[in-house]
Amino acid sequence: QVQLEESGGGLVQAGGSLRLSCTASGLTSFTNYVMGWFRQAPGKEREFVAAYGRIGAGIYYADSVKGRFTISGDNAKKTVYLQMNSLKPEDTAVYYCAADYSVVIRTSSSTYDYWGQGTQVTVSS
Repeated sequence: QVQLEESGGGLVQAGGSLRLSCTASGLTSFTNYVMGWFRQAPGKEREFVAAYGRIGAGIYYADSVKGRFTISGDNAKKTVYLQMNSLKPEDTAVYYCAADYSVVIRTSSSTYDYWGQGTQVTVSS
């Protein structure tokens, strides 16, 4: 059974930082998956934030977080991180970790096979 477990959310003031973690269990081969972060704010659709691809597939960010967020991974720990700096109130959302069995990074949530339960990030002004 595949499980993705997120942690690290919380309440932070604008301009602050948070680091989210997502640890995968049950994936047959962690490095065969693209690991992505999505977020969903109240009343809005779920949107792509960043993704960390299998070796050679690279890293990709949404324009809204480029330069402020950094995604990284530790294949040995089957964990992907999202370092979020210079947070803004508009970054407030539930953040989800997801896994996509793919050789390329895709930004559509419909292509991702497994999802975590989500972790709340709230940025106060």
